[in-house]
Amino acid sequence: MAGQTPLHFVFYFAAPPEKVWEGFVSPESNRTIFGGAEFLADLKPGGLLQWFGPGPDGKRTVYVHGEVIKIEPPKLLQYTYSLGQSSMSSRVTVELVPETEATQVTVTHDLWADSDPTYALTASGWPRVLSRLKTLIETGKTFKPH
Repeated sequence: MAGQTPLHFVFYFAAPPEKVWEGFVSPESNRTIFGGAEFLADLKPGGLLQWFGPGPDGKRTVYVHGEVIKIEPPKLLQYTYSLGQSSMSSRVTVELVPETEATQVTVTHDLWADSDPTYALTASGWPRVLSRLKTLIETGKTFKPH
């Protein structure tokens, strides 16, 4: 099984790596960019990550879950990624590289199973998520999700 094509995104944030890092890992910024979703993270290798909130029935629903693979604040976060209750997982690597007046943010989402039905939704979601985070970090506010 060859897997689906890796997703790869590069953005430039007008902020230092420490501020961008905080945007990726803080519950407050995650709540803002994900429309109120709560974020729990045990930021160490093997630690669990979870974005959750109320489902259509009002009960707690897990939107995304994963496990930290590698972490080097404020430059690298790598974790497994499963959407909803899916047992299929892929891998997300977030790399932050300082530049003179910005931080280069590279997100690579790979190791997809050919049969993973969440690929298309995730592929269209990453540009929105990264744009919302960039706007939040640079201006202190962001736009509503679609």
